[in-house]
Amino acid sequence: MGRCPACGEWNTMVEEPKAPKEASSATALSRSRAIISAQDALPQMLDDIDFSAESRFSIGIAELDRVLGGGMVEGSMILIGGEPGIGKSTLSLQIPLCCKNLRTLYVSGEESPKQIKLRSERLGGNGDNCMVLSETLLENIVGQAKKTAPQLLIVDSIQTIYSEALDSSAGSVSQVRECASALLRFAKESNTPVILIGHITKDGTIAGPKILEHIVDVVLQFEGDTKGSYRILRSIKNRFGSTDELAVFEMTGIGLREVSNPSEILIPMHQDDLSGIAIGAMIDGTRPFLIEIQALVSTAAYGTPQRSATGFDSRRLNMLLAVLEKRAGFKLASKDVFLNIAGGLKVSDPACDLAIVASVLSSNFDLYISPKVCFAAEVGLSGEIRPVSQIERRIAEAEKLGFEQIFISSFNKESSFARRKDSRIKVTAVSDIAALCRVLFQ
Repeated sequence: MGRCPACGEWNTMVEEPKAPKEASSATALSRSRAIISAQDALPQMLDDIDFSAESRFSIGIAELDRVLGGGMVEGSMILIGGEPGIGKSTLSLQIPLCCKNLRTLYVSGEESPKQIKLRSERLGGNGDNCMVLSETLLENIVGQAKKTAPQLLIVDSIQTIYSEALDSSAGSVSQVRECASALLRFAKESNTPVILIGHITKDGTIAGPKILEHIVDVVLQFEGDTKGSYRILRSIKNRFGSTDELAVFEMTGIGLREVSNPSEILIPMHQDDLSGIAIGAMIDGTRPFLIEIQALVSTAAYGTPQRSATGFDSRRLNMLLAVLEKRAGFKLASKDVFLNIAGGLKVSDPACDLAIVASVLSSNFDLYISPKVCFAAEVGLSGEIRPVSQIERRIAEAEKLGFEQIFISSFNKESSFARRKDSRIKVTAVSDIAALCRVLFQ
C-alpha cells in the first residue's frame, strides 16, 4: 500500500513480520504455567518464614569473594559488565581454573573451543573440571546444562544468545530479556549459580534492556583504562552483600593478579624534591586508598588559560581554582592548570579536595611537599576546610603505610585514633586554606 488510509501520507507503511505460531504457543504456555504457579502459591506470615543462611562457597579468588559478600551464593545470577578488552572473559575463565573442585560449564558465543584452550594455557591452572561449549542457541545451552549438571554455568556473552521462540536477532531487547529470564529459571530450579558476561554501550551502561540488571542478583562493573594495567571490579548491585565493596586487579601476561594492598601500588616511587605532588586519603566504598595527585601550573602560552583534569571532574577543579582565586588571593586566572590522578583511577571522593589544592599550590610556588605527608578534607566555596566521614580509617591507612603527618579539618571531632599515645602519625587540623599554607609551606 503506497498511501496510508488514515493520515493520507505516501510511502509511510512499514512491513512487520508476524510472530510464528510456535512463539505464540510457547508464550501462551509460559503464561499458563505462571498462572498455575501463582494459583498454587499461598501467602505466609513474615515471622513464620523459615530463614536460613545462604549457602556460599569460595571460588578461589579472595578479592572476588569479598566483592560478592563472602563467596558465591548457590542459585544466584551474576552479571559482569565492562569495556572490550578490560578482562571480563579472562576473569570468568580464571574462576574454574582457580577452583579445582568446581565443575563448570563455560558457554561461549563469541569464541571457539580452541581459542578458549589457548587462553587457558596462558592463564595456567587446572582445567580438568571445566567443560567448554561453543553455542548460541538458548534451548541447546539449557539442555546441555541439565544434562551435565554443572556446579557453575558461565555464559559469554548474554548478547550473543538467542531463542527460537522469538523471531528477532540475538542482542535485541526481547532476546536478551527472554534469555536472561530462562537462565534465571534454570539457576533457581537447579540451585546452580550462573555468571553472565555483558557488553556495554558507548555511554558505559550495560547493553540491552534495563530489566536485565533487575533480573540478576549481582551486578559487577569492570573499570579502568585498557591501556593501563590496573582494573577495578565494583559491585553496583548485590542482593546477598554490600554494594560498597570493590576489588583491585592487575592485568599481567598470565591473567589478572589480585592486589591485596592497592595503596602501595597507587603511590609510585619518585624523587623527594618534586613540586606539584600530594597524597590524598580517599575511601571508595568501604576501602581506604592513598593515591598520588599530580598538578602542573604554568604561565598560559597562548593567552587563554587551559584547565585539564585526568581522573577528576574538571568542573570541580574549576571550582577549587575559583576558591583559591577569590577566597585565598592566589592569582591563577592567567595560568594553565593540569591535574592528573596517578594509576589511571577516577576519583569522586570530596576528601581529595585538600590534596588537590595542596598540589596546585605546590606547583604554583615550586615548593615540594614531603612524601610522608597526606591530606583528607573537603574544601568549601568560602575557603573553609570541611570534615569528611570515616576519618579514623583514613588515618589508620596512612599510618600503616608509614606516613608521618596527615592534614584534616579542624571541624572533625577528635578521633580516638588521634588520642592514642602510641600513634606514629601526627594529625594536623586546619580550618581554611590560609592556615594550610602557613603550616605546609612555612
